[in-house]
Amino acid sequence: QVQLVESGGGLVQPGGSLRLSCAASGIIFSINDMAWYRQAPGKERELVASLTWSGRTVYADSVKGRFTISRDNAKTTVYLQMMSLKPEDTAVYYCNNAHHWGQGTQVTVSS
Repeated sequence: QVQLVESGGGLVQPGGSLRLSCAASGIIFSINDMAWYRQAPGKERELVASLTWSGRTVYADSVKGRFTISRDNAKTTVYLQMMSLKPEDTAVYYCNNAHHWGQGTQVTVSS
């Protein structure tokens, strides 16, 4: 059974930073592509960043240069380092592997 468990969300001021973590189990992590999505109130879920098993990354234009996705295969964990956060980054962030989703973690950027 695949499980994806996110952590690291919270309330941060504009310009601040957060690091999200997603611990995966039930998959051969090292050969799986991973991704982060987010969904803001009243909006559709959107791709934030993806990272293939071979290390190729894709970022949404809105987060390029501010967010970094990375992985630790030994810990079967994928990370999303978020810097220079803006109020428009406020959303529930979800970890994704194929058709599997985590429960989500809330990120709120507000002064």
